[in-house]
Amino acid sequence: MIAIGSDHGGYRLKEEIKKYLDEKNIEYKDYGSMNEERVDYPNIAKEVALAIQKKECDKGILICRSGLGMSIVANKFKGIRCTPCHDEYTAKYAKLHNDSNILALGADDLTVNDAICILRMWLATEFEGGRHQERIDLIKQIENENMK
Repeated sequence: MIAIGSDHGGYRLKEEIKKYLDEKNIEYKDYGSMNEERVDYPNIAKEVALAIQKKECDKGILICRSGLGMSIVANKFKGIRCTPCHDEYTAKYAKLHNDSNILALGADDLTVNDAICILRMWLATEFEGGRHQERIDLIKQIENENMK
C-alpha cells in the first residue's frame, strides 16, 4: 500500500500518478490535497509520514512544487527516509543505497512522463543491504539519540 499526498502545487501531478498506479493495480491511499486550493504542505507530509511510521502503508509519494518542502517535513519523523528524486538515477540510488521509503517529487520540474519513469525506477529497485545496511543502522542510531 502506498500513501500519496500533495499540496495544491502538486495536485495535478498526483492525479496523473494515481492514474498510473490504477493502471498497474497498485493500491494507494490519497492523503490530499483533493483539489488545487491552497493547503499547507506540512500537514499533508505529516499524514503520509505517519501512515508509514504506523505501518498503515509500506511506502509513500509526496509531491509539491519542488519536492523539497515535503521531504523536509517527512524526514522529521523517526524511521522515515524521504528522498527528493529528479531523475531515474537518483530514484535508483535512493532505494538501492538509502532504502528510501518516501519518494518526493517536484511538480514544477517534471513532466508527467518523467515523474512516472522516476516512480517506476523507485518502485522497481530493491535495497542492496550489505554496507548500506550498516549506514541505515547508523541513521537509526542518530534518530534514537536525537528524536525524543
